[in-house]
Amino acid sequence: MRPTEARNPRASALASLGTRDILELMNDEDRGVPDAVRRALPQIEEAVEAIVAAFARSGRLRYFGAGTSGRLGVLDASEAPPTFGVDEELVRATIAGGDEALRHAIEGAEDDPRAGERAARDHVRAGDVAVGISASGYATYVIEAIKTAREVGATTVALTCDAASPLARESKIAIALDVGPEVLAGSSRLKAGTATKLVLNMLTTAAMIRSGRTRGDLMIDLRATNAKLRDRAIRIVRDVTGLDERDARRSLEANGWSVRAALETHRQR
Repeated sequence: MRPTEARNPRASALASLGTRDILELMNDEDRGVPDAVRRALPQIEEAVEAIVAAFARSGRLRYFGAGTSGRLGVLDASEAPPTFGVDEELVRATIAGGDEALRHAIEGAEDDPRAGERAARDHVRAGDVAVGISASGYATYVIEAIKTAREVGATTVALTCDAASPLARESKIAIALDVGPEVLAGSSRLKAGTATKLVLNMLTTAAMIRSGRTRGDLMIDLRATNAKLRDRAIRIVRDVTGLDERDARRSLEANGWSVRAALETHRQR
């Protein structure tokens, strides 16, 4: 049986539990997720290094997923431009079933290998890194996308909860997260989804840091597109330069609200 379909013995009486007991059981199960991610750190590191190398030679990062896995990929990719100031083409995600699948379950879409192949041919080129996201590792849309990405010349990565799955076998780098069976059997939006999100956080954040998109722990390439982010930009400039709030704001305004440019202008004085 696939790990993501197994029943959890601790949850056999789930329907008879009170609310507090259900919550405590879920919380107890979630505690093992960070440990599962830690065990996969060598493979995560390998994937990050591949992404950094791809970025250095004008390559890009591409996610392919279905269902919850696909939505998590889209979430991570959509945060890259505002957080790190990168072009939207640098990190992109494709979900089986298209944008409609972001809001509505289109479960059959993951069984369409031709759609996966088309998605990879449309969005992947040689030198990219393609990450296939599938908790079970059996989503044919994702498997075919990764096969095609490999043929195109991309470095392929599997992000799955089954090390023996076809997706893991088809990928150069296999990140396998052994989170165990879910409290609700087969509902991989739970522990598997949480573990997947943690790894995606690592892939983009570590790769961007290694690619010079931050200064220490500061987001110097953030896009200050609203009041909260403009306040953050001011704080960053003040922290680094020692300017007061008024002068930090003036510097940012003079540099089109680019934190990096404001810091460089101050350094040259």
